[in-house]
Amino acid sequence: MRKIGITGGIGSGKSKVLDFLSVVCGAVICQSDLVAHQVQLPGEKCYQKVVETFGKEILNPDGTIDRKILGRIVFDRPEKLQKLNAIVHPAVNEKIREEMQKAQEEGKELFILEAALLTEPVYREMLDEIWYIHVPQEIRMERLRSSRGYSDEKMYAVFANQPSEETFTAVSDLVIENGGTFEETEKQIDLALGRG
Repeated sequence: MRKIGITGGIGSGKSKVLDFLSVVCGAVICQSDLVAHQVQLPGEKCYQKVVETFGKEILNPDGTIDRKILGRIVFDRPEKLQKLNAIVHPAVNEKIREEMQKAQEEGKELFILEAALLTEPVYREMLDEIWYIHVPQEIRMERLRSSRGYSDEKMYAVFANQPSEETFTAVSDLVIENGGTFEETEKQIDLALGRG
């Protein structure tokens, strides 16, 4: 089973790439953000520890963790973010390995892990290769304006918190250019998968 990591900044069209890989190429898709959400649900691996560390004020009335409140607590506070990551990351990686194992046992040929950043050495060990979905910043801004209604101010704030192109490129084995038509992107993916 080929295991590929997909990364890229906001507005780079990763969702469309994941849809193509899933629907056309038959890939199993695993998104690290969703896994991080799962492991913090009541009764799951991290729930108790996150609540103990950050207090009951992060809870919704139904007992689930309010991610917005938690996000505000850790935003711009590196020591708190580090605490949260120390609880959540190991559980996320364990869950990803379980998903990979399951896909392998089901005889799947392609496993895709999508994450905001794949710089941790653990991903190098887990994956066969990492692809960076690249789109020039002005095109990403155009897309975010029309799809999410983001203001320029909001976009610059988000971009400032994301890794630089150099960081993405340094950890990636392949750069997929996704700033043109999607047909052009499909061709690059087909070629990379040996389907072309």
